[in-house]
Amino acid sequence: MTFSTRSRAFLLALPLALLAVGAARAESETPMRVLLNHARVLKLDRPVSKVIVGNSTIADATVADPRTIVLTGRTAGMTNLVILDSDDQPVVDERILVANDEENTLRLYRSVTPTIMSCTPTCELPATVKNN
Repeated sequence: MTFSTRSRAFLLALPLALLAVGAARAESETPMRVLLNHARVLKLDRPVSKVIVGNSTIADATVADPRTIVLTGRTAGMTNLVILDSDDQPVVDERILVANDEENTLRLYRSVTPTIMSCTPTCELPATVKNN
């Protein structure tokens, strides 16, 4: 079996093209980051009618006005956020990563259970949120 120069060039270029597609996909799938126990404001270009959070124990979304959503990190983890306009067209469809502010925290281990303390400027246990 013989390959033409064009076939060889294609076979050599194919892995590079696949790598480029994989890199573009990985970049577009980078999750939106929200710090644990912090809020992030999302300003939208058009009014929304529905806001859906995949797992509301990880993140919470509040509609401040038709074009402003406040996203709050409740528990460390990954979920998704879908925001639809009045025609049920997606305005936002993103993965959400809720994580600790590692720069200003201290982990204290008792046995195998970690306690994460907020250290801004002194180390204190975070306040717990009670659901009514």
